Amino acid sequence: MDRKPLIAIADNNRLTVLGLKSILRQVMPVVEVSTFSSCQELIEGGAEQFFHYFVSMKVVFENMTFFENHRNKTIVLTTSESASSLSGKFHCINVDVSEEQLIKSLLMLEQHAHAHGKNLPQEVTAASTCPLTPREVEVLTLIVRGLINKEIADRLNISLPTVVTHRKNINDKLHARSVSALTIYAVMHGYVNINDI
Repeated sequence: MDRKPLIAIADNNRLTVLGLKSILRQVMPVVEVSTFSSCQELIEGGAEQFFHYFVSMKVVFENMTFFENHRNKTIVLTTSESASSLSGKFHCINVDVSEEQLIKSLLMLEQHAHAHGKNLPQEVTAASTCPLTPREVEVLTLIVRGLINKEIADRLNISLPTVVTHRKNINDKLHARSVSALTIYAVMHGYVNINDI
C-alpha cells in the first residue's frame, strides 16, 4: 500500500502551525502533514522522509546549515515581504497576509515548483473524476475569477436563479464552504490558472 507524501511544518507558534496545517490539507488533500516546534524535533521525527518543510524564519536562522543542505525541500514562512536575506536561498511564503492571499501563494508555489503536479509523487497526481457538470465548471471558473452572480448570469446568458442553483450544487458536490475552497479545487484540477485570479 502506498503511503501519502509527507509534509512537515516546523514553527514554535502553535496558531501559525494549526492554521497552515489546515490550509495545506485543503490545498494538497493527498498529503499528510506533521508538525514540529523545532529543527531538532524535525530531525528526530525523520526529516529525510518529508517531501517539503514549511519552516519559520527563526528556525531556519537557528539551523541554517541543515536547511541549506535541504534547500529544495525548504519553504520559509516569513512575516513580511522583506525577507531579502533568505529569498535568494529559499522559497519564501509570507504568512502575514489574508487567508485568500496565503492560499494563492501556496497554489502558485504548487503550480510553479511542481509543474502542475508533474514533479509530485505518483499517488499525488492520480486523477479523480469530476463531480461537476460542464455548466457547473463554467460557473465555478467565473466564481473563482471574482464575478458576482449577475455578472455570471450575463456572461453565460442564463437567469440569476439558475446561477444561484448552480452555485448551491457546486458547493454541495465539492463540500465547499468558501470561495477559497472553490479556488483551491479549481486551480488544483486545472480549471483555472492561478495567474488568472
